[in-house]
Amino acid sequence: MKNILKIISFAALALTLAPSFLVFKGSITPELSKTLMLIGTIVWFATASFWMNKSEEETEGQ
Repeated sequence: MKNILKIISFAALALTLAPSFLVFKGSITPELSKTLMLIGTIVWFATASFWMNKSEEETEGQ
């Protein structure tokens, strides 16, 4: 489960970075970029909070 959350959170992080490059290239509009970045930010905070800053000892006992 932890690995799936990591994959989702890193994909969401990419979703916050990629639109800015696509706007610079002219592939998407700034409005679409803002929407994609907002979605990526929400998903990142929703998923990353479950696996970041936890030591291995805390997660092994569960």
